[in-house]
Amino acid sequence: MSRVSKGRRGYQLPSRSSFPLPEHGLTGAAPRAVTMTIREIACKSALTETGLPADWAINCYVGCQHACAYCYARYMKRFTGHREPWGTFVDVRVNAPEVLAREVRRKPPASVILSSVCDGWQPLEEKYRVSGQCVEILARSGWHVSILTKSALVRRDLPLLEGKSADLGMTLTAWDEKLRRAIEPGASPTAERLDVLKEAAGRGIEIWAFLGPLLPMLTDTIENLEPLFAAVAKLPLTHIHTDRVNFRSGVAASLKAMVRKHFPHLEDDYLWLGSDGGEDQAYADQLRTRLDLLAQRHRIADKMR
Repeated sequence: MSRVSKGRRGYQLPSRSSFPLPEHGLTGAAPRAVTMTIREIACKSALTETGLPADWAINCYVGCQHACAYCYARYMKRFTGHREPWGTFVDVRVNAPEVLAREVRRKPPASVILSSVCDGWQPLEEKYRVSGQCVEILARSGWHVSILTKSALVRRDLPLLEGKSADLGMTLTAWDEKLRRAIEPGASPTAERLDVLKEAAGRGIEIWAFLGPLLPMLTDTIENLEPLFAAVAKLPLTHIHTDRVNFRSGVAASLKAMVRKHFPHLEDDYLWLGSDGGEDQAYADQLRTRLDLLAQRHRIADKMR
């Protein structure tokens, strides 16, 4: 079996396009239930200025039940005081809709993204509906609503976006469901996310996709990317973002632990994660070439970002 190699030019994509998924730790059963620590908290402001392609961001939750192994939002623990492992706690900003309603009355309409850090449609949103209420307030007030999620729960709020200035983006990481559960155990299945995008488009809502973050030897392979590209090519997407994983903020340690549990045959190859700040230009260039070739093959190169 070929390995990722580190030479004078840096890390190389494996000569084989993927590695077999081991049976160990990847059964067809539902993910093991995780004990969550849930707190209801109050916020002073709902809108946060952002450098993203939006004027403002709203994050109704601190922490996330999706427990994605690659989540960079772990950095928030430095500011919140949480000592629990990432993916086992969530703070719910229960007054966010009330605060937002006051803020939009004082500000001119602008663009807002939900959510830039922690997913606004994680499972707790079914109970609290704070993100949905914020969407309703923004849409009613003439603001542009941009949503990025990996949860099919957002389907519930699609009627709020019909006929409004809005767009919906869906994060898509893994085509194989067993692989998907290993890296993002609490998120919706990929097929359900694609169905939501299709339904949103049918309602006249602009849709787009984020393919990533791509994990070495797991989701950056041809076997994983080919069906993902084929699926999104069938959708009327406005654009597609791709990105490789950011190893900072504890992500490298999280990925190594995930690989050790689910993909022990790759453990030695994952020892390099996070070295040199996780920046390796040779690998990045090779990955870009692979993505460009796939985009051309599926005739969506003009949509790539």
